[in-house]
Amino acid sequence: MKKNELKKIIFKIFKKHKLVHKHSNICADAIINAEIVGAHSHGLSRLKMYCDRIKKNLINPKPKFKIKKYSNSILHLDANDSIGFVAADFAIKQAIKLAKRTGIGIVGVKNSGHYGLSGYYIEQAVKKNLLALCFTNAPPAIAPYGAKKSLFGTNPISFGTPSGSTAPFIFDSSMSKINRGKIRVAAKMNKKIPFDVALDKNGNITSDPKKALEGVQLPIADFRGSGLAWMVDILSGVLTGSAHSGKVKDPFDDFTGPQNVGHFFLVLKHNIFINNYLNRIKENIKNVKKLPKIKGVQEIFYPGQRKFKKYKINLNKDILISNKIKNELFELLND
Repeated sequence: MKKNELKKIIFKIFKKHKLVHKHSNICADAIINAEIVGAHSHGLSRLKMYCDRIKKNLINPKPKFKIKKYSNSILHLDANDSIGFVAADFAIKQAIKLAKRTGIGIVGVKNSGHYGLSGYYIEQAVKKNLLALCFTNAPPAIAPYGAKKSLFGTNPISFGTPSGSTAPFIFDSSMSKINRGKIRVAAKMNKKIPFDVALDKNGNITSDPKKALEGVQLPIADFRGSGLAWMVDILSGVLTGSAHSGKVKDPFDDFTGPQNVGHFFLVLKHNIFINNYLNRIKENIKNVKKLPKIKGVQEIFYPGQRKFKKYKINLNKDILISNKIKNELFELLND
């Protein structure tokens, strides 16, 4: 399907679910971006979930943000149970404004929801020649190291910087071996997942995505990944006043209340300490890229480089949609 045609459909669906024009546009752009970069687990596959939660009054389609200013560099946003796309878009734009004015911008967000790809917001800052970090917590999926029950979310960490090249340097990774969205997509499409990324409810390794969703996802790097997931839960949950320690609600399965997801954004001017940062980052990347390569590797890529290449290739291509997702789209339009 043509990108513009698909965006109009998504926009109409959000408008039909009572989002205002501007917010519908923000949500449609984020979902389209996920599809273009190949992150299908964060794109159209989640659209029905957002709409279901709006219909059950668990996402507020017309939020009234409450903003508390702590200093010229720090804001706290109560997103009033907004859809995550809208809360995160507002927060990163505020963090960018603060950073451009003072050198650093910090925005904490509470009472939000799932916001799609973390790197999507980081890229907004990098395009303004800024460095950025963002964290968000998520529903229980990972067991703390040594425990047999999930508590931490997949809790992605994202970092970005201008690279001195057209492709921005953007690292965006969940703390699980596979993000939960990919498992959900595999379950929806009746496909298997890799064998070493999740356990079933009895603690056995499984490649069945439905059993994985009932069980536990494995963290990256064992106790290190568990520790990083914990760090994200503290920064985006404990610090911001959001749900934490396993209390973020699963958007697909838990309709007992709003998710109360927390986000934490930190944006910096690249010349906050030195004036030649851009030359230094170019040198840094160049030094890594010129290292001798192992057999079969043609180029050492920096984070975000391949995704940017995929984005450029797919930008003017039609977006491929499975029949199952296509049926969901037209059901949402005609519901």
